[in-house]
Amino acid sequence: MSQLRAETKARRGLEPWALGLTVLAGILRLLPHPWNFAPAGAMSLFAGSRLQGWQAYLVPLLLMAATDPLRTSLYHPGFPAFRGETPFIYGSLLISVWIGRRWVQNPTVSRVAVAATAGSLQFFLITNAAAWLIEGMYPLTAAGLAACYIAAIPFLGNTLASDLAYSGLLFGAYAWMLARARRAAVTATVSENAAA
Repeated sequence: MSQLRAETKARRGLEPWALGLTVLAGILRLLPHPWNFAPAGAMSLFAGSRLQGWQAYLVPLLLMAATDPLRTSLYHPGFPAFRGETPFIYGSLLISVWIGRRWVQNPTVSRVAVAATAGSLQFFLITNAAAWLIEGMYPLTAAGLAACYIAAIPFLGNTLASDLAYSGLLFGAYAWMLARARRAAVTATVSENAAA
């Protein structure tokens, strides 16, 4: 019973840290980076796995909405911060949150890798279909959609690499903090039991 109490205490104590890691990932979007090598997908996956309730969905959306205008003003002045594809991008990130909630409640390296890969693939499929539909660069035919996907393949590599790398960093940092919190909670529980 004391082991379960220690585990619960450790996880509760890390809730602010999980939120902090999610916010940090959102802020890291503001640093210069290669195309599609950003922590947005990993941030959403991590939020889904580690944040509670409504925070898991709302925090990534707020971070994206806050950092998109800043990124645009810093790196693409004169372009709109929010475009026709933005709802599809945000919707895709919410799917990554859902993947985190369903697949990564008990994170392991393989679960995180599979979830990050799934998040990258669905992001690629959804956002490029949106670009095909909205931007008018390709004919609105099956061949046009295929051409859009083929042209976007180089970006898929960066998306996948960044989702894997940033997921590894976020989940790794959380696992390290959880191990420390568990040790501290077990020590405190043993001390409480000895004093009783």
